[in-house]
Amino acid sequence: MKTVYVDNAATTAMSDKAIEAMTPFLKGVYGNPSSLHTVGQVAKEHLEDARERIAKCLNCEPREIFFTSGGSEADNQAIRSAAQNGARKGKKHIVTTAFEHHAVLHTLKKLEKEGYEVTYLPVDKDGLITAEEVAAAIRPDTALVTVMFANNEVGTVLPIAEIGAVCRKKGVVFHTDAVQAVGHIPVDVKAQNIDMLSLSAHKFHGAKGVGALYVKRGIPLNTFIDGGAQERNKRAGTENLAGIASMAAALEEACANMSVNCKKLAALRDRLIEGLLKVPHSKLNGDRAKRLPSNVNVCFEGIEGESLLLLLDAKGICASSGSACTSGSLDPSHVLLALGLPHEIAHGSLRLSLSEYNTAEEVEYIIEEVPKVVEYLRNISPVWEELEKGLKPHLI
Repeated sequence: MKTVYVDNAATTAMSDKAIEAMTPFLKGVYGNPSSLHTVGQVAKEHLEDARERIAKCLNCEPREIFFTSGGSEADNQAIRSAAQNGARKGKKHIVTTAFEHHAVLHTLKKLEKEGYEVTYLPVDKDGLITAEEVAAAIRPDTALVTVMFANNEVGTVLPIAEIGAVCRKKGVVFHTDAVQAVGHIPVDVKAQNIDMLSLSAHKFHGAKGVGALYVKRGIPLNTFIDGGAQERNKRAGTENLAGIASMAAALEEACANMSVNCKKLAALRDRLIEGLLKVPHSKLNGDRAKRLPSNVNVCFEGIEGESLLLLLDAKGICASSGSACTSGSLDPSHVLLALGLPHEIAHGSLRLSLSEYNTAEEVEYIIEEVPKVVEYLRNISPVWEELEKGLKPHLI
């Protein structure tokens, strides 16, 4: 049975170029970039070359790039650093949205216990906020605004440039979790007024366990891991040079092919949406137009998302009902609840996230199989029986 992988928001397969770029550092170029001998300095040259290439893709300076273990670490370091810097000036207020990734939300919850105040802006039914709403939430004691570039579950793309402009005007540091955006849609930290940005290699066909944090020159970054002078004394630990090399190669490839990939993925996405919404009592989550070209998130009334995923997996379709970081939880998605969906509808969500490796034939297979599984689950559901008999009103 063929596997149809449509969970690329969780992770992607490594590209051939990323694997090729990684291989030399698993064999011949094995030096520690911090070592003074020739073997170490050769490794150092490759490390800085990768930093320059990644910086070019984001339109920033190489020294503004700090390597991390991934997006979650980058989020933690950016938010904690900005919060601590603000506190030194008597500013302990942070603005964010209610549907951020848990790497952001859990960090903010910990900061609240340390005396910080956080404003969680509600998103509308399509998963959007406006720059004007952010501006209204900023106070004289606001130290940081952190708003994701694109949502990992419903795919909505936020007005980052406009939000960044508001923050720049008010003198507030602006961080964006761009893990789902980098490599998929245009990202330019200068044009989009971004002060700090998090990214992760495995979301755009690089290796797992490596990411980066962009920090605009002039914005203080506090040390996140102690124990060494790596990353200009901001993140101790020998750099994962093999992973970093793969990240640079994967990002260059993604940026070079972005226009073609976006066009292809948007067509596949729209076909999926068209096919799946033919299922009675189903709805698309997230804005129809302002969304990632790869994202489809649909709710089907009267079913449980977990059962849907297991039965689709039996048919070779690898999908998700939300963020991979919370896939072990039985609670409904906080993102869908933030959009105003009731619990019983949020439980029946299906996220399909495409990559350029997917085909039109795979999309047609999904459109053929998903309705069958939904129908089967509804036929054995007492909840669906009550809905069909009119004992309970349909919510979709």
